Amino acid sequence: MSKQFSDLGLSAPLVKAITEMGIVTPTEIQSEIIPLALANTTDLVGIAKTGTGKTAAFGLPLLDKIDVTNTAVQAIVLVPTRELGNQIFDNLVQFAKYQPAISIAVTCGGVPIKPQVERLSLPTHIIIATPGRLIDLIERKAVDLKATSFLILDEADEMVSILKDSLDTIVAELPKKHQTYLFTATLPGTIKQLIQNYLNKNVIQVSASMETMGNQGIDHKYIVVDPIEKLDVLMHFLNTKEGDRGIIFCKTKAAVNKLAKNLAINKFSSGALHGSLSQGIRDRIMDQFRQGHISILIATDLAARGIDVAAISYVVNYHLPDTYEAYVHRSGRTARAGAKGLSLTVLQAEEEAEIADFERELGLQFSKYQKPSMASIEENNALLWAKQIFKTKPNHELDAEFKTKIKTIFHHLTKEELIEKLIANYWLQNKAEATEKPVKKFKN
Repeated sequence: MSKQFSDLGLSAPLVKAITEMGIVTPTEIQSEIIPLALANTTDLVGIAKTGTGKTAAFGLPLLDKIDVTNTAVQAIVLVPTRELGNQIFDNLVQFAKYQPAISIAVTCGGVPIKPQVERLSLPTHIIIATPGRLIDLIERKAVDLKATSFLILDEADEMVSILKDSLDTIVAELPKKHQTYLFTATLPGTIKQLIQNYLNKNVIQVSASMETMGNQGIDHKYIVVDPIEKLDVLMHFLNTKEGDRGIIFCKTKAAVNKLAKNLAINKFSSGALHGSLSQGIRDRIMDQFRQGHISILIATDLAARGIDVAAISYVVNYHLPDTYEAYVHRSGRTARAGAKGLSLTVLQAEEEAEIADFERELGLQFSKYQKPSMASIEENNALLWAKQIFKTKPNHELDAEFKTKIKTIFHHLTKEELIEKLIANYWLQNKAEATEKPVKKFKN
């Protein structure tokens, strides 16, 4: 019989809160970490793939260890991005529904610091922060960590370069006797070094297998394309997923902007997300995505951290990620909480050999995704053209007399005849372009 959260030693208020959220059966990482965190005073390392419930793994026992009679900051949760910080804040607030005396604050970069300073002047038990913003607050003497018992490093592999520069400053503010919980989806050498330098030598390490609730439902596929057909193949795929939500990952901000522009021209419901956008714009795009107003998010790796939307049915790697760790984080955006999902990687012919390396390093199995025929792509492009026309708003600034002249040319045609002529004209123009320009006007 599977363990329940009530079997792990959590207090009744916590179990009641998560049960009402529909969370009853713990994932592997939760089953392993929660009893250890409740019973031990040593450091912990949790290794589990994205989407396996690491927030609850550290958040639930942390809430149970908070002493509400002590108004000092008792725990710091460090995160790589504001999006992830807000997600963890929301989760902890929900978990602590029946523990109203626990005070939680989120203080991340990208927004004015003054309201955060004012918030921290009030009693606060748990602070969720990005490293840079926490150091700003320390330097302003807006936060006192002298009584902080817990330091949690979440998604440590995504902020290891930041931690190299900032962790010494933060740890120096903590009491010598404190516990560190480090959570990561992967264990590269840089993280092993960090564990060796900052965690207790008696650290307990827990690894959840790849076959976890969050990842067993991912179907890993790849498709090989020529550079000139890459965009058209992607748009063909997106049309087959119409109505589903997905994320497309690009390697650079420029690539994100370029792809977003092309998808917008073709009337796909999409939005771009990268680090150069203001926090307000990023928040608005994420709200639109979460609420279903846009169905496709085009993002860089770091910008997509903290996206926890259960109904993401597919992820597209429009560019092959540079590291195996990045692939784990990308693919982990889909198949959340036991759902099924597709991770599709778009490759050029010379990159296909790298799939074997990803399989070996990550213990995954990829299968080939069938590339659509040229006839199918041409038909799809025609449908996109028709969609563009359908979604084009009338131009009310055009001269009325000019419009009348145009209408006079078409006035004797029925609707069916006009559509037939439009389709025929579209096909003639495309054949003419193909004849004049052997290399079609594809945009990568």
